Amino acid sequence: MSASRNVLGSPLLACSYAPLTGFFRTGCCETGPDDRGLHLVCTRVTAEFLAFSRKVGNDLSTPRPEYRFAGLQPGDRWCLCALRWLEALDAGVAPPVVLEATNEAVLELVGLDVLQAHAYRANSGSRG
Repeated sequence: MSASRNVLGSPLLACSYAPLTGFFRTGCCETGPDDRGLHLVCTRVTAEFLAFSRKVGNDLSTPRPEYRFAGLQPGDRWCLCALRWLEALDAGVAPPVVLEATNEAVLELVGLDVLQAHAYRANSGSRG
């Protein structure tokens, strides 16, 4: 069991097992010394974000069987690099954040108020 905590101060919940996400591919947005990208932000990716990510050089939607990666579809949950999420935020295409599965370490880079303003709301299917 992970000792990591989420941005709300509770134990970090899994982001996704299908597709399997996280720097360590444990399903959780955990980090370590080798994670230069800081894969801390659990999101529900959108078509707009996937197009943006492809445009800036990180194609997350194309399958890569050599890495056992099926490619992401809109609605998939995925641990994003903190700086990529901020870049998408600046571009107006940041995907909604799953707060319970977003690592508290991201608070060194992004304010909780910003994350909460972009939080995924399960009952509405979006942020808000």
